[in-house]
Amino acid sequence: MSVQIQRVQCEHYQSAIGIGESRPRLSWRFEGEAEKWTQVSYDIRIQRKDKEEEEVYRKRSAESVLVPWPSAPLKSREVVDIGITSHGSDGTSSTATLKIEAAFFDRDEWKARPVTNEKQGDDKDKRPFRLRKSFPVSTPFLCARLYITSLGVYEASINGKRVGQDILSPGWTDYNYHLNYSIFDVTDLILSGQENLIGAWVGTGWYAGRLGFRGRNRNVYGNRPALIAQLEIDGEIVAMTDSSWEWSYGALIESELYDGEVYDTRLEDSPTIQSNDEWSPVDTLELPAAQFVASQNPPVRQVDTITPKDIIMTPSGKTVIDFGQNFAGVVELLSNPPADSTEIILRHAEVLEHGELGTRPLRACKATDRIILGGSSMRGYKPKFTCHGFRYLEVSGWSGITIDDVQGVVLQSVMERTGHFSCSHPLINRLYENVVWSWIGNSISIPTDCPQRDERLGWTGDIQVFATTASFLYDTSGFLASWLKDLYKEQKAAKGVVPVIVPDLLSKETGAVANRPFAIWGDSAVLTPFDLYESFSDIDILKTQYDSMIMWLNEGVVKDHITGLWSRESPQLGDWLAPKADPRFPGLGPTDNHLVADVYLIHTTRTIKKVAELLGRNQDVTKYQNQIDSMLKSFCREYITESGRVISDTQTALALILHFNIADDKHAHLISTFTTRLSELVTRDLWQVNTGFAGTPIILHTLAEQGLLHHAYRMLQAKDSPSWLSCVLLGATTIWERWDSMMMDGTINKGSMTSFNHYALGSVASFLHSIVGGLSPLSPGWKDILIKPQPGGTITQASVSFVSPYGKISCDWVIEGGELQVQIVVPPNTSARIEIPGQQAEEIGSGKKSYTIPWKGDTRFPPPVVQPPFTAALPDNWLP
Repeated sequence: MSVQIQRVQCEHYQSAIGIGESRPRLSWRFEGEAEKWTQVSYDIRIQRKDKEEEEVYRKRSAESVLVPWPSAPLKSREVVDIGITSHGSDGTSSTATLKIEAAFFDRDEWKARPVTNEKQGDDKDKRPFRLRKSFPVSTPFLCARLYITSLGVYEASINGKRVGQDILSPGWTDYNYHLNYSIFDVTDLILSGQENLIGAWVGTGWYAGRLGFRGRNRNVYGNRPALIAQLEIDGEIVAMTDSSWEWSYGALIESELYDGEVYDTRLEDSPTIQSNDEWSPVDTLELPAAQFVASQNPPVRQVDTITPKDIIMTPSGKTVIDFGQNFAGVVELLSNPPADSTEIILRHAEVLEHGELGTRPLRACKATDRIILGGSSMRGYKPKFTCHGFRYLEVSGWSGITIDDVQGVVLQSVMERTGHFSCSHPLINRLYENVVWSWIGNSISIPTDCPQRDERLGWTGDIQVFATTASFLYDTSGFLASWLKDLYKEQKAAKGVVPVIVPDLLSKETGAVANRPFAIWGDSAVLTPFDLYESFSDIDILKTQYDSMIMWLNEGVVKDHITGLWSRESPQLGDWLAPKADPRFPGLGPTDNHLVADVYLIHTTRTIKKVAELLGRNQDVTKYQNQIDSMLKSFCREYITESGRVISDTQTALALILHFNIADDKHAHLISTFTTRLSELVTRDLWQVNTGFAGTPIILHTLAEQGLLHHAYRMLQAKDSPSWLSCVLLGATTIWERWDSMMMDGTINKGSMTSFNHYALGSVASFLHSIVGGLSPLSPGWKDILIKPQPGGTITQASVSFVSPYGKISCDWVIEGGELQVQIVVPPNTSARIEIPGQQAEEIGSGKKSYTIPWKGDTRFPPPVVQPPFTAALPDNWLP
């Protein structure tokens, strides 16, 4: 099959309209199964509107990812036609095109000013409001562009038709530093030769709404939600937000992220916002000091719909709709309520507790939508400026409602789905889907911890442990790079300390807690950019974040001046949410918190050293290597006995030491001792997961790396809590915050911190991708690939695929008839190292390849239960 360019992309933008880089890098990926195909050269053709002749740039190179811009820088608003021709080693060529359009490169090009309504009280929810402006278009035109953002959230329309499909725009950034804006092609919405009307709804969103634990913060960034919009036709401004606009309230009485929406249908107006309601002149504000950014972070949109599975009548007589899946989004009405209905109340929750809606974990979050009837049709209604995390919907005021009357609307930042996995074990397949759904629900504008309660914050530790998994499931390149820019700004404001959440709210809510330096959480300044580099081969992310990285080590980390390790006077969160920790104190697990922090400090310093090498920072390389050598010696003196026992004798401590190779030359011979002890511990623990945030992402990988694959599969297949499958067996459709968020008797965990949608513990999916499935990168961006499936347990078939920056990679294997059959696909312009059990490793180029080898399986599986003396028989619950 011939090779074709499958897609051309500009930087990490999902849309080519609104490019915020004047010299954007170009990437193209391939499809096709030609064997050993590589690119030998490429042509880039650029056609500018102000030049008759096409620019042609030819280069002999295999580069096809983030290729430097070869021409003069783009100008603001410039539209350029790009053509890419890739020439292959087999003499064939393929061509693809892309039209890109630049954003504003100069802040002064924003002539619009923020416009808002009357000042509302600071101690209560602010009512959303409408804005409008009429403008004439007298002559025919070629194109129209709307440049738009808000302090708050907005939904715009032109002549009664919605502009775009974005939701909760412009998303959440720290508005003190960055304000994202969008550019829309609205050519088809403008009417030539007549009067036009532009309008918008504006709500508080993250800018001025209620945020944080128990919603104690309002007006975090400001107390006047406002719209900033500039409409240009053929490059000339025809309408912009200024004092000529009008505002009015409408049918939207309340709309808050946590609490939900109140909508009064009796106050509805026409779709063109041309009602005869009272309209008043707007207040104009000064442009915010924040940088206006044409962001590569994709917008939030509707990405899916969910049909309800059942209607339940609760013991107290309430009507509850079960959507069958926990998700983040809203409900859309597909029918009109009965004529005698006067008010509909929709209450959302993730679980039922003893048959009733389980709302206690929501804490101070109301998660309730209220619709006052008596106006126009409600068919197609869905809330505008709110979002809920839920599976169950309690409905009041709609007698006889059916599952055909509503549907769930799933919201997410619209990243491209890139990774998939399935296998012969149905519970593991459900576990994998739970991981995917948790990431969907927690990737709304920023990476959040949970989508349901009065929190929904950008916890740095959660994404740090999950970034590799997230970047396999989806193309997170623009999404996380945008978030990291805020992290750097917040870190500088905190004098080098990385706040535990970004954007930072906790310093405003709970004093200095957010500005304490914590390992794992603070290490996200270093490890997350490096994870992105390894996934997408974008060295610019390292250049951009390098100052943040070294600031964390040099100014954020509080070191002991003798050992070079973390100071014991600096408290740590450690192996957060370890199962054996007291539920009231989730940071006080059995593993020494400073051991966890010190391992991470060494690992983080090694990572910065790698970055310094890549960037040619030779003095830093030497400095950090000296620190690493010194810290390794200090660590071994502090935590390892002469006989090879670790002071914290836990799964997490041993996994950290083994996985990150935390041993100096004097103690390197103890690796086998640590491995043996880890084997003993997981056996003693009946292969239950006894790890938290630090140990969970690496425990299965560590077992596999140390030749204990049979233990890894036994732990993966464990069914007794704490285990991944115990949650599945209790009906989980997302990853839980706690292993026992729901108790066996159907009672919700009594802790105040209980969520049923947290992705961190779902980092187990990286084991499914790389060990069970067999795919991992050997070089940044997957230019070189390791395909190494390692079958085990009772799994007899697995399929994994990943759309890399070069194209789609896949590995499918099945065990049948005493044979292991493996089929792989390597994309064009890459190479792969194939390591299959019982087969000599080989290096191959692109194309399809199949292997069939005799298979006997691992005779060590299942590892036997070790029965302690004088105890009842121990369970061995793992069979599928």
